[in-house]
Amino acid sequence: MKTDLTLEMEKSLYFYCMELGGIVVEEVTMPEEHGIVDTLACFFKENKMEWRCYELKVSKADFMSAAKLSFVGDYNYFVLPTELYEKVQGLIPAEIGVLVYRRYDQFQEEQMAPGTFILAKKPQKQSLKVPEDLLLERFMFSLFREVRKAKQMSYGTSFFPTEALYKELKKRGQEKDHLHSENFHDRFFSDVENARIKSLEEELTALEQDYQFLKSQRKVKRRPTERLE
Repeated sequence: MKTDLTLEMEKSLYFYCMELGGIVVEEVTMPEEHGIVDTLACFFKENKMEWRCYELKVSKADFMSAAKLSFVGDYNYFVLPTELYEKVQGLIPAEIGVLVYRRYDQFQEEQMAPGTFILAKKPQKQSLKVPEDLLLERFMFSLFREVRKAKQMSYGTSFFPTEALYKELKKRGQEKDHLHSENFHDRFFSDVENARIKSLEEELTALEQDYQFLKSQRKVKRRPTERLE
């Protein structure tokens, strides 16, 4: 699970790259044994695509972990808090750049991100570790994934099949906090039950009205048939 600092840096990096003119997406799975790029940005330079890979680390244990470093781009960066950079700067390869995170002192509503970055170490250009057509393919797949998420948020529950909604409700029912006042699982089923009761009451009222009408029709006196001469 990502820490709050990781999420904060990830969000800030997204807008940092956008401000530089890049197209950005997080968590791009690479082919073969190249792992997952934390953040991948594509810049257009002189009618050519320039690929920049960013690996976010927030602790020394995270930095020293055996997780695959997906430095497959033209330029590759570690993205670090200041305190961590001071501890590990001697361990960073010469060809890898470093962006140091700087949180804004005061976050204004008009600001898109809580912080920005200082280029602490320039990267050296490298040859792509993945063929560019495959890199572009994975990049597009990840962009589509994010667009799909946005569509789901925009369309709401209408985007999901009924079976998927049922499974999610069932899952939340198993994980729910029975003592929480805002138990949306129970609230949903309570609303469904109330709607069902209301519908049955309306149907019963309509049937009662029909019954009373038919009953009144039976009480209407008919004229006796006149005798034939």
